[in-house]
This record gives sequence, C-alpha cells and structure tokens, in this order.
Amino acid sequence: MSRYVVPVSVFGTVFGCAVLLKTHLTGGRCPSKATIKGKTVIITGANTGIGKEAARELAQRGGRIIMGCRDMEKCEATAKEIRGSTLNRHVYASQLDLSSLKSIREFAEKITKEEQRVDVLINNAGVMRCPAWKTEDGFDMQFGVNHLGHFLLTNLLLDKLKESAPSRVINLASLAHIVGKMDFEDLNWEKKKFDTKQAYCQSKLANVLFTRELAKRLQAGTGVTVNAVHPGVVATELGRHTGLHQSRFSSSVLSPFFSLLVKRPELGAQPVVYLAVSDDMEGVTGKYYDVMTEKEPAPQALDEEVAHRLWEVSLRLVGLDQEKVDRL
Repeated sequence: MSRYVVPVSVFGTVFGCAVLLKTHLTGGRCPSKATIKGKTVIITGANTGIGKEAARELAQRGGRIIMGCRDMEKCEATAKEIRGSTLNRHVYASQLDLSSLKSIREFAEKITKEEQRVDVLINNAGVMRCPAWKTEDGFDMQFGVNHLGHFLLTNLLLDKLKESAPSRVINLASLAHIVGKMDFEDLNWEKKKFDTKQAYCQSKLANVLFTRELAKRLQAGTGVTVNAVHPGVVATELGRHTGLHQSRFSSSVLSPFFSLLVKRPELGAQPVVYLAVSDDMEGVTGKYYDVMTEKEPAPQALDEEVAHRLWEVSLRLVGLDQEKVDRL
C-alpha cells in the first residue's frame, strides 16, 4: 500500500495546484449582488457563449434584456430558454447583423423608436481568425464586425444612452490586442497578404482604442461611461476557426490541459456582469479590465493620436457625420 502513497500525493498536489490556478485565471463570480430592475440592457451576439450567459444573469437580476443577433431562429430559442430559466418575461430577440451597416441602422432605429431607455450596451458579438471574408459593405470581416459594426451601433444609440444616464457601454476586448497594430494604409487587407491572426489582433486593438476615445468624448457631463474588458480564455464558439481541436493530438493530448485553463461561458460572463451592475464601476470610464481587475493596456492602445485617427477613419467608413454625432 505504501508504494502508492508517493504517486497519490504527487497527483493530489498537481491537481490541487491546477484547481487553484484555474480559480485564479477565471477570476470567480461577480461579487456584486446589485439588481437592475427597470433597466434596459442590449447585448450583441447574445444567442451563444458569453453573450448568452450574460443575458441570463442580467435577466435574473431583473433587467429588460434585448438580444441583438444575426440568426433569429437561434436567438428566439435562446430568449425563450432564458425567459423560462429566469422567469423574467422581459427578454427579447431582435435582428442585428453586425456585418451589415444597413442591418445595424435598422436595429438602432427600432431601438430608438420602441425603447424608452438604454441603460447598458454590451458590445459582445465577434468573429475570430476566420478566413479572408468580407462584410456586406466590403470590410475585412473581423475589423468590420468586431470594430466598425459596434462603432456604428454605439454612436447611433448615444442619444438613448445619454437620456438614460447614468448608463454604461461595455466593449468586449481581448488580451490579443497587445500584439495588434493599426495599419491605416490597409485596414481591410486589400494590399498585403491576409493574416487571419493579425487581422483579429488589429480588430481587438481597435476595440480598446475606441473605448478610450469614446470615453474621452463623453466625459463632459454626459453620464455615459465606456470600458473594455478581456473576459479571460473562455470555451465558446468564437474559436471555431482556429482549428485548435481538429487534430487527434490536440483533442486527446492537449484537451486536458486546456480544460484546466479555459473557463465555461457562465464564468466568462462574470466580468461583463461586473462591469454592467457593480456600484464600484459607477463613474469609472475609459479603462481596460483583465477579467475583473483594472490593468493598463498595451502601449499602442494608449496612443491618443492613433485613437483619434481611428475615430476619424471609422466615421468615414461607416458614413457618419461628426457634427451629427456631436449633437447626439
């Protein structure tokens, strides 16, 4: 029997360390118990993954939840599921395709006409490392959906957000921004060889730059705060194009290690919920969060000239007029 003591002890130590490491990396659950009854929350890409679980928890906390999704069949099914599990009947599915400027404008127009308020806007939807696809309007899919789509949507909803102040905008960013670079001469990969990884990192850097620039523009008494968050490494459909588990080696040998480091969507949604409801976030704006801890983003994300240039370029690409935006 004694011959098993050492192996069992070693296994127990390794397992215990792995559990502690995973707990540290996931960040745990949102510590705030705040409820949001009477508040309206819009979540893009809410039919799966982090968006779905954020919608579920915010519905449990009493919010009126509007799920903006491209696939309405899946969105309706998810909204029905969340209504059933939370007993909150104010969970709605709405058509929103972030790869189409027309769809974004139609969604924003509907919200403006039908909703009395927008208290929280969660820009969650995204694509990661997809092939060299283009949006309906000819943009690189990752830059178009991850940045330009949310840039347009947020600007079109600023009037509602200001009317509902204090209100919050939450942009889902990524640690990948630290290796991102804004190539203003070829944002849509029309001149150079397409690199799906760099395209993704560029779009995530754009998320942080947009967060900081918008926060600066909204500081003058609007009551609207804007923050970006890296939710951690989460097991969602976002990684469907990475090919990580398509080989027998990765699925059989590496999967056990990934399972120790990757968290479930329910836990992945906790940083988003924290930024949306916590009293600690009142008045906090222009910040970048790694899970639920404020961190300084990469140096290129702190470049105010780049952030301003990205804003100007984005306005032109989505067809917005700065004077009109300023009047919102």
